[in-house]
Amino acid sequence: MIRILLVLFLAFLGNAPALTPAVAQLPMNVKRVVFLGDSITYAGQYTAFVEAYYVTRHPGQRIEFINVGLPSETVSGLSEPGHAGGAFPRPDLHERLARVLAATQPDLVFVCYGMNDGINLPFDEKRFDAFKKGIHDVHNAVLAVHAQVIHLTPPYYDARKKNNPAYADTLDRYSQWLLDQRAQQWKVADIHGPMTAFIEEKRKTEPTFAYATDGVHPNDLGHWIMAKQILLFLGAKDLEKAEDVSQMLADNPNGLPILALVRQREDMLKDAWLTSTKHLRPGMQTGLPMEEALKKSAEIQMQLDALLKKPVPAT
Repeated sequence: MIRILLVLFLAFLGNAPALTPAVAQLPMNVKRVVFLGDSITYAGQYTAFVEAYYVTRHPGQRIEFINVGLPSETVSGLSEPGHAGGAFPRPDLHERLARVLAATQPDLVFVCYGMNDGINLPFDEKRFDAFKKGIHDVHNAVLAVHAQVIHLTPPYYDARKKNNPAYADTLDRYSQWLLDQRAQQWKVADIHGPMTAFIEEKRKTEPTFAYATDGVHPNDLGHWIMAKQILLFLGAKDLEKAEDVSQMLADNPNGLPILALVRQREDMLKDAWLTSTKHLRPGMQTGLPMEEALKKSAEIQMQLDALLKKPVPAT
């Protein structure tokens, strides 16, 4: 009798459908996601990749993604002498944070700082303390508006391109401190470590390989690694073997056009949000009035809906 049951069980396993990898999920109450950061966040590739993932994996959900990254910005409030040729000091996130949170009313906030906070100098305890205080302050400000917060370790800094190995050490320390805050029940997604590991492995066969010609601002591949680590942190086991964003979107025949629309909308909205909430950084593009920007966003959503409903071509 036991042998018969075993045979039937094995037969069932043989005919059972293969389990599909889990996709990333956001809590049900998350309807609006905000990205805070500096010029790497403002560039927008990684934020658009994250949004495109959710658009293609969860087409029935309406999750709004808002990029309010601001180039040159810090959480430490520090600025080096002669920044931008002496044109202006680095903006401090805390000058605008309350306005941004009040206007965007987020349910979840990603916080990506550190690259500018050490001011391109060797590690220094006072600068480190300013960074830690700034991160604590933004963490508490987000919680105070009843939103969740996920911190990101600083992106990779290419000491070889910048000829500044001391600053790479500074960012290693900033990253490790953020990871250590997991012991305080903080949610921290590591992008610094995986970006570093990838480039070190790549340079074993391609010694000149780099994410960024300037050593700071990553190309699409660098942004992809950032987005992938965020999505893996959120449970996207379906991306474990994906090597680039095209592979992430490969299961959707309209994946790349969807990504293009997502990027178009994010690029338009980020300037509108920055202009609407105001900031102190000169030289930024003036965004559309929010009413007009939101109308255009709704029009792009209609285009996205049409692509998401478009049937898969017969093979």
